[in-house]
Amino acid sequence: MTKLHDAPWRPMHCLCLTRRQATGLFALAFLPLHVAGQSGEPAGGARAGLPSLGDAGAMTPLEERKLGDAIIRELYRDPDYIDDPVVGEYVDGIWRRLLAGARVRGELPAELDERYAWAVLLGRDRSINAFALPGGYFGLHLGLVGAVASRDELASVLAHEMTHITQRHIPRLLGQQSRQAPLMLAAMVLGAIAASKNPQAGAALAVGGQAAVIQQQLNFSRDMEREADRIGYGVMTQAGYAPQGFAGMFEKLQSASRINDNGDWPYLRSHPLTTQRIADMQQRQQSQPRQVQPADLEALLVAARARVLGRPGVDVLRAWMAEPAQPGFAALPLPRRAAALYAAALAEAQLRDLPKAEALAAQLAPLVAGDAQAARQARLLQAELALQSGQPARALQLLPSMPRAAAGDVQGQSGRAVLLLRAQAQTQNGQAAQAVGTLQTWVSDHPGDAGAWQALAQAHAALGQTLRALRAEGEVPMAHMDYAGAVDRWRAAQDFSRQHPGGAADQIDANIIDTRLRLAQEALQQQRLEDAKRR
Repeated sequence: MTKLHDAPWRPMHCLCLTRRQATGLFALAFLPLHVAGQSGEPAGGARAGLPSLGDAGAMTPLEERKLGDAIIRELYRDPDYIDDPVVGEYVDGIWRRLLAGARVRGELPAELDERYAWAVLLGRDRSINAFALPGGYFGLHLGLVGAVASRDELASVLAHEMTHITQRHIPRLLGQQSRQAPLMLAAMVLGAIAASKNPQAGAALAVGGQAAVIQQQLNFSRDMEREADRIGYGVMTQAGYAPQGFAGMFEKLQSASRINDNGDWPYLRSHPLTTQRIADMQQRQQSQPRQVQPADLEALLVAARARVLGRPGVDVLRAWMAEPAQPGFAALPLPRRAAALYAAALAEAQLRDLPKAEALAAQLAPLVAGDAQAARQARLLQAELALQSGQPARALQLLPSMPRAAAGDVQGQSGRAVLLLRAQAQTQNGQAAQAVGTLQTWVSDHPGDAGAWQALAQAHAALGQTLRALRAEGEVPMAHMDYAGAVDRWRAAQDFSRQHPGGAADQIDANIIDTRLRLAQEALQQQRLEDAKRR
């Protein structure tokens, strides 16, 4: 599993720059987009209605994707970016269903479908937040995953954010302020550069550059939020998720809005609730037959995982660890006990008490045995703990009989958690050749999976295949658009190949490395040219 970092991930707190301004352009880019409802009406002359669909100003989809790529490179470098295969696979399963629903409804034009990334990145941040970026990239804080009680609620958030992209709200926003847009973008880039050396200076530049146009964008953004609600609701229900998910999420946000703002709910500031938005969603839900939804055990287990991975602090982890031992715990409802046992087991593992963690996970497994997907999550946890305890054979015993993927997954990361856990166990258990075979097939279909490339590099290294390991190591930064890092690794691979000439197989690998190195060098040169233009 990918190692986790400790620092809080707060790159997109749209109105709380004072809490953290360390992620450059990613931290600063879309304050105007989601600031709706924070103050009064815009200055005179701002248009109240939305432009027609497809009216996206002068920015083409390709230009928007390039802007998104530039931002996402910074996010990948943030120490709080997290590639957790378990949470990632779960989120991706929901995401792919929503994409399929958007295609069926005709909300996803072919040009955007082909050109955009359509990728969700996770951040280890305990705050409740999610956001859209240009080019089909999306960010999701673990705090939000940990706050929802069902996949329907999470789907409502993702569908809303997806609509910001499919309706091209970002270029439409910039097109609405065609004169100010270049100045705003320039301010964001200057802020990003300054933030890399001085976070306070970067924030000041960005806020100063954007303050002049915020007032003119407020009303436009309110309309965008309502449009994202309306279309997102249709996409979500088309994908098969219960309409109560939207209402449930609104209820959580409305409840949170009644308490003092302690910074844990930045989603409320970037997506403020209004009586009109709430009433509209309540009306839509009433028009649908109400479905009685059973407890979503898998969602509750994944939420428990997200809360622990958010690193809430030792005291909170200890409180979660102690909950299963409290009097009356056995009388609690099954969903509550299951989530508590999962959180307690993972918390024990975080604090390195692996025997207790395994004991708690063993209690969880029979408790959720009647729910196939929850049982799958429980066994994934057991396999993960077995690997951490140095028991790869035990992990392999747990993994083979598991279903390949969670129900409803369409494509993307389907089965990725099992794949990476099994490959790690095989490598540790002296079966690296089997891991190589499976991983090689996977990366052929998913060339942008940095975690799988890293696992493949480790398997090659275990087999003494140094050149192939170096080749795979170069693909890790390449997948994250760190072209300089890829160039460094592949140059090292070239040096090794010259110093240790091998047979025909090594020559083939050397040729592949030469080709990949040239591509990385070209991409790096293009990236530097584009960065120079922005300056």
